[in-house]
Amino acid sequence: MAPWSTYRKAASIGAATLAAALSITACGSDSAGSGTATASAAPGGVSLVNAGKITTCTNIPYEPFQFKQGDKVVGFDVDIVDLVAKKLGVTQDIVDIDFAAIKSGAALNARKCDVAAAGMTITPERQQNLLFSEPYFDATQALMAKKGSGITSLDDVKAKNLKLGAQASTTGLDYVKNAGFDPVEFADSPKELLGLQTGQVDVIVQDLPVVLTWLKKPEIGAKFEQVASLDTGEQYGIGMKKDNTALKKIVDEVLEAAKADGTYNEIYKKWFGTEPGSVPGGGSGADNPAESTESPAAGS
Repeated sequence: MAPWSTYRKAASIGAATLAAALSITACGSDSAGSGTATASAAPGGVSLVNAGKITTCTNIPYEPFQFKQGDKVVGFDVDIVDLVAKKLGVTQDIVDIDFAAIKSGAALNARKCDVAAAGMTITPERQQNLLFSEPYFDATQALMAKKGSGITSLDDVKAKNLKLGAQASTTGLDYVKNAGFDPVEFADSPKELLGLQTGQVDVIVQDLPVVLTWLKKPEIGAKFEQVASLDTGEQYGIGMKKDNTALKKIVDEVLEAAKADGTYNEIYKKWFGTEPGSVPGGGSGADNPAESTESPAAGS
């Protein structure tokens, strides 16, 4: 797959979205200001929420895309947006905010941030509320279960009448529901992992890079394994306010240039330990994701 693609999960924009929009001022950190900051000019006619910064809304942790190492937020998405910041001659400021407010466009509309980079899948529903960059990451789903479970597919899960878990408001949840399952829903990925560890469910569906990152942790890898890949054809995109075509132009130019000069491949290998597209079952292939003490959280 092209290394620019990426995926992330679709959820309906209903009452939960409205609630997220109404409570937006209570979300995130103070670094983004009150949401009423005066726009500041940047190269290319780009208007930024805060002077000298490109403000990114994300949801932490979602390792290896964005997570904390000490007091610093790091990850694949962080490095990608840093390239945009460099192009604009500014620095990146990261706001940790509820994912529902990100995918609905509420955070961007409230001027909490300039871009949303949260391992977010481009979907038709989200495109009604967000302006997406060109895809920057190919993604696929995976099933994770105890070692020796004998599970190799969703058909096995159904045949064995096993309990399936999924993260709420994600494309993984939608995928298994469309396959005829009624999974146990968990609010975020740490709760989903805990559900598997404590026996609330027998198998979970989650983004492949997240699963592979979990399995690099000795206490998890000793007991659990990836049992199947689900090629869902998802692609991640960087989200922007619907009318922010000037910023989209810059972001797309940065992605294209990084692909052409090898920078994208360097960042990819840094976080996934392999070249883009080299892992069977998806373009996200994380043979050796960066280690961290935190568990992935909200996804898209």
